[in-house]
Amino acid sequence: MPAPIRIVLTEAEDHTLLELRLATCVPQRTRDRAHMLRLNAQGWNAPAIAEIFECHEHTVRATIRRWQADGLSGLWESPGRGAKHRWSETDLQYLEQCLEQEGRTYNSMQLAQKLSQERQIKLSPDRLRHLLQKRGFDGNVRGTAIKQNKTFSTNNSNKLS
Repeated sequence: MPAPIRIVLTEAEDHTLLELRLATCVPQRTRDRAHMLRLNAQGWNAPAIAEIFECHEHTVRATIRRWQADGLSGLWESPGRGAKHRWSETDLQYLEQCLEQEGRTYNSMQLAQKLSQERQIKLSPDRLRHLLQKRGFDGNVRGTAIKQNKTFSTNNSNKLS
């Protein structure tokens, strides 16, 4: 059985952790960690805190050790290990500028080729389309289809049947 681990908080630290726990703009995991620390400082042990948060007691101990080692900055997540972006914000701004200024329309395949040739950034057309849609960019569509610019109007389709 591991030795009990206990922290002592100053009034300022306790107040900071309380504000952090109540802040809605902070990630939930960080808020939970702040609450774990406050409970530990009030005398709760790691197994009891783990039961409250429905996590493993090693998680509680890790949170306490992170607080001891890194202080307040230890409560936030470190950057992920996954693959990093191949593109930057300026690359997408460049594409949006091309779409707005040039007089032609592009499909996602053509935009991916343009990005590859001019910026040496290789993105699949699907990924590029998703990124532009996520940014709320609708593209350089000339207009929507209306009755006047359709191939057959409703009058002509009646004559064909």
